[in-house]
Amino acid sequence: MAESVFSDRIVQNLLDTDFYKLTMMQAVLHNYPNAEVEWEFRCRNAEDLKPYLAEIRYQIERLTEISITADQLAFLERIPFIKPDFIRFLSLFRFNMRYVQAGIEDDQLCIRLRGPWLHVILFEIPLLAIVSEVRNRYRYREVILEQASERLYQKLDWLKGEASASELEGFQIADFGTRRRFSYRVQEEMVHILKRDFPGRFVGTSNVHLAREFDIKPIGTMAHEWLMSHQQLGPRLIDSQIAALDCWVREYRGLLGIALTDCITTDAFLKDFDLYFAKLFDGLRHDSGDPLEWAEKCIRHYERLGIDPQTKTLVFSDGLDLPKALELYRALHGRIHVSFGIGTNLTCDIPGVVPMNIVIKMTACNGQPVAKISDTPGKTQCRDENFVAYLKHVFRVSDAR
Repeated sequence: MAESVFSDRIVQNLLDTDFYKLTMMQAVLHNYPNAEVEWEFRCRNAEDLKPYLAEIRYQIERLTEISITADQLAFLERIPFIKPDFIRFLSLFRFNMRYVQAGIEDDQLCIRLRGPWLHVILFEIPLLAIVSEVRNRYRYREVILEQASERLYQKLDWLKGEASASELEGFQIADFGTRRRFSYRVQEEMVHILKRDFPGRFVGTSNVHLAREFDIKPIGTMAHEWLMSHQQLGPRLIDSQIAALDCWVREYRGLLGIALTDCITTDAFLKDFDLYFAKLFDGLRHDSGDPLEWAEKCIRHYERLGIDPQTKTLVFSDGLDLPKALELYRALHGRIHVSFGIGTNLTCDIPGVVPMNIVIKMTACNGQPVAKISDTPGKTQCRDENFVAYLKHVFRVSDAR
């Protein structure tokens, strides 16, 4: 009998989330425990998700059953930069339904989060995983686990045929696929296969639960929300990225040193990423725009600052698959260290299945709008057009990018 692609629970436990949610949550606890935020769900391809509302609500309610176990806390305690007070806070943490609303608005599924940042930060990844898997349970009932594993083996065979073992000496990939996974069981199987059959090249997963299950490294630093929130957390807007990076440095003291560049645009980011930050951070993460152009820009920036690019790492995580990753690796090998986080193309790549394009983004902090502009036109996310215009004006971002 074929193994089911779906398990009883969609979200397994509190650690079934991306690691950067926990690293940011610790920084929020220590620096902004009273910040209030708002988040909004968006389906970028305008798929009709209304038929699944009742089941989505039921699965969201099931999050209240989750609490962290002693074994899970012990796993986090072994991570050097996770602090004892944060461990104690997580031991008390529960998902609170007062902060989440799910309904229909303008004939679309609408999910909103509103409340203390510290208490809503962990909702994002489980909510996305719930929407994705509920939809897949209805639309693709006949899918079996073997279809997902066979597809991954095909890709690994392609890679081994395309590039020699010596050429792939420094080629590294990680699983970044929690938020849009076909199902938990598919992600679990993908991580299992990669650890077993791609040793030395598979360096970890963003999913903390699976990192614990398979004894591999949890990977993640910061997301857009960290930089976006600082647009309303006290300093002048022009200093918001500097404040976000500075706060991160004080929290992690040189650890977790990969910075995200495209919250306002990489050009605006690099103006703030001076010698101080460039020395303190281990590297940069790409999440929008042309990846090779971005890499060249980052290399030139390091060279201008007198830093050898080969002492730094670029992490790519925007819509990657193995062919794109290999192309980038070949173009940059020997010039700067690179690593690749593959998401949807790993955990929702099944013949006949159309993956979802869904996000939940912060829209306000302390009652005021925040925005992500990115390096890709069309990825801008903000409810307030005036604020976007002001942000572009302050950071001198051209509309003709």
